[in-house]
Amino acid sequence: MGGCGHITTALDGLALDIVSTPTDEKGKCNRMNVQRWIARRETSWRQLEQLLKQAETKGIKSLKSDQVRQMASLYRSVCADLARATSHQVSPAIVKDLRGLTTRGYSQIYQGSRRQEWQALKDFYRYGFPEVVQQCWAYIAVATLLFIIGGAIGWWFAWQDNSFMTLVLGSDFVEEVRSSQELWTVSILGVEPVASSSITINNIAVSLFAIIGGVTTYQPTVPMITPPGTFTLYLLVFNGLMIGCVSALVAQVNLAYDLWAFVFPHGSLELPAIFFAGGAGLLIAKAILIPGQYRRIDALKLYGLRAAKLLYGIIPMLIIAGIIEGFLSPQPWLPNELKYLLGTTIFIALVQYCRRKRPITTAIAP
Repeated sequence: MGGCGHITTALDGLALDIVSTPTDEKGKCNRMNVQRWIARRETSWRQLEQLLKQAETKGIKSLKSDQVRQMASLYRSVCADLARATSHQVSPAIVKDLRGLTTRGYSQIYQGSRRQEWQALKDFYRYGFPEVVQQCWAYIAVATLLFIIGGAIGWWFAWQDNSFMTLVLGSDFVEEVRSSQELWTVSILGVEPVASSSITINNIAVSLFAIIGGVTTYQPTVPMITPPGTFTLYLLVFNGLMIGCVSALVAQVNLAYDLWAFVFPHGSLELPAIFFAGGAGLLIAKAILIPGQYRRIDALKLYGLRAAKLLYGIIPMLIIAGIIEGFLSPQPWLPNELKYLLGTTIFIALVQYCRRKRPITTAIAP
């Protein structure tokens, strides 16, 4: 090149030229420093290139955990190399190649991590939520039993004593149902979107209170701060009590068949979600009151995480239930028999889903 120093290195099969003019000793020194820098850093570039190729062809899951950490470290160092190459006016070919490595590295490390997050979310709803339901089945069973006991008490006393029914449900509500001989659910018709949203928000709020009640709540009407688990117990029993009283009321006015046809489609998700929330609240209360073999703080971490996982599954259940309750359950064009069939099918599917177990071949390491 006629008096010009010409140094060639290779990265990924591409000739990378470092050109400088030896007009003085300083220029020669700079050229030799760049040459040594490239020779020293090229190994890291090649390592990153190999890891990226494997991740791109076989997926990032094909890399071991230490390889993923190595790729992230190499990516950061190559980013620094790119900045240095740009500032020292290194050959455009090298700058281009380093820029390509950093772009590919960014795609795998950051966008790949997003893909992993979506995969983790998918895995949770496929296997993780059923796992935590199975782990907490005893607490969910207790919550369900409390609700049933409340319902039985409510039905029995409401059937025997009209004043008890009006005390729980309100005299205006009871008189309106008896005089109109019509279910109050017809009020949803024509305002389905608003009703669905309102129902969903209310059910999510009840579930959150049931979980938070495992710690404590402040009741301004009493006023008092409830002990751990007390408010959860109250919500479960009182909601059961209300359902029992409503059951007695609609039975007395011959509307029971229509009411339960309305309840079945969305109730097959809504009621289990409430029981899951109650179980989560009882789980937290246990961690506080009876930590067992764990320190109280460790018990709260362990059981609190399980309660949080239950909540992640409860919210989608209540959203779906709210949509069904707003748009499907009250519709008069849908026969009651079909509503019963739909609700039963949904409940069976939920039970089968909650019994699901993770295949050993896809188990995630702790």
